[in-house]
Amino acid sequence: MIAFKGAQFQKEVIPFAVFFYVRYTVSYRELEEIVAEWGVQVDHATLDRWVTKYAPLIAANARRRKAYADRSWRMDETGIRVKGEWVCLYRAVDKFGKALDFMLSKRRNKSAATKLFARALEVNGLPRKIVIDRGGAKTAGIKAVNRMLKSFGCPIPIEMVRIKYLNNIVEQDHRTIKKRVRPMPGFKSFVSASAKFEGIEVANMTRKGQMTPGLRPFAQFASLAA
Repeated sequence: MIAFKGAQFQKEVIPFAVFFYVRYTVSYRELEEIVAEWGVQVDHATLDRWVTKYAPLIAANARRRKAYADRSWRMDETGIRVKGEWVCLYRAVDKFGKALDFMLSKRRNKSAATKLFARALEVNGLPRKIVIDRGGAKTAGIKAVNRMLKSFGCPIPIEMVRIKYLNNIVEQDHRTIKKRVRPMPGFKSFVSASAKFEGIEVANMTRKGQMTPGLRPFAQFASLAA
């Protein structure tokens, strides 16, 4: 359960505001007008603080509560500009496009790829295979994870498949994330950017019904804050 103590607003308002911002193409000032229709007066700076504070907490719950994923994974990364510099958004989905994990990293290297693989293994279990492109960092990351698994006594390594067209599903899913990011005025800090991406990813997961299939996206999102 996420504690909203000290927020000075009804706890139902905060998940609504966070969801509306990360799911739909609205600015903070437009969101300020939307919540005002509920009779809630909150300025855009406070809305920004809510997203930065609560989106990562909701995302942490989403990782633990999401539905079972297939054991055939796809993993890729895409570039994002933060304070005028390129950083890397690593993303992993299963073969049906269900999100497994995601991570914003300042570096595109073996260490970052290995970290994402390790995080994904922790909450999704052991995959049968991982499809990647021919990027050296991801190749090195899978090899590092396999060495780690072998040291723990796992006799069967994760199969690494490097066939570009099989990765189309995760590359196309990047577009959904970037569609929401495109109208944003720009990220002023890595922490703020990471928080927003965590929220956007969870909203995308609710759209796919990964929490409770058949439940409306906002209801799924709000349940993660309950």
